[in-house]
Amino acid sequence: MITQAIAFVLDALFHLFILAALLRFWMQAFRASARNPIAQFTMALTDFAVKPLRRVIPGMFNLDWASLVVALLFEFLLQLLLLLLLLGATPNAEVLPVLLFLAFVKLIRLSIYIFIGAIIVQAVLSWVNPHHPVAPFFHALTRPFLRPFQKAVPLIGGVDITPVLVLIGLQLILMIPVTWLETESVKMMQRALL
Repeated sequence: MITQAIAFVLDALFHLFILAALLRFWMQAFRASARNPIAQFTMALTDFAVKPLRRVIPGMFNLDWASLVVALLFEFLLQLLLLLLLLGATPNAEVLPVLLFLAFVKLIRLSIYIFIGAIIVQAVLSWVNPHHPVAPFFHALTRPFLRPFQKAVPLIGGVDITPVLVLIGLQLILMIPVTWLETESVKMMQRALL
């Protein structure tokens, strides 16, 4: 029971940081403004790991690869710690690549959660207070997903239903390919541990 509590705390703390690093990556990718409290918190939380890594991993194609690598490394470390803590298993050379792949799949899942949250916040803000200081931030994060649908789906009674369509699509991606990849990587890890 203590082990599960420790695993829960580790998971919560690591994922707060990993989400911040991923958000930092997506902010850069979609050119979201850094002049808001959410972006400033994200930068302040991740600067200690991202800035030194930028000396080794430069940005290419206008993407902040250091932020993505930090998120991947911390997710890998979390999976490794959870493996050691919960299963008491000692990782071998066969398990480490599987853990790295599982960490990558977890980052895909967390990225989708970021976009789901951003779409919900952006939709609520568009109804409640479209001129809120963080509205441009969420608009920048959601625009690449909503814009193609907004071009194809007309307003219905003056209401934009594209956020609902995109949320359904993202949920389907989580349910089918992402869950399948996670299940397969866990099976590979179990085989590698035997």
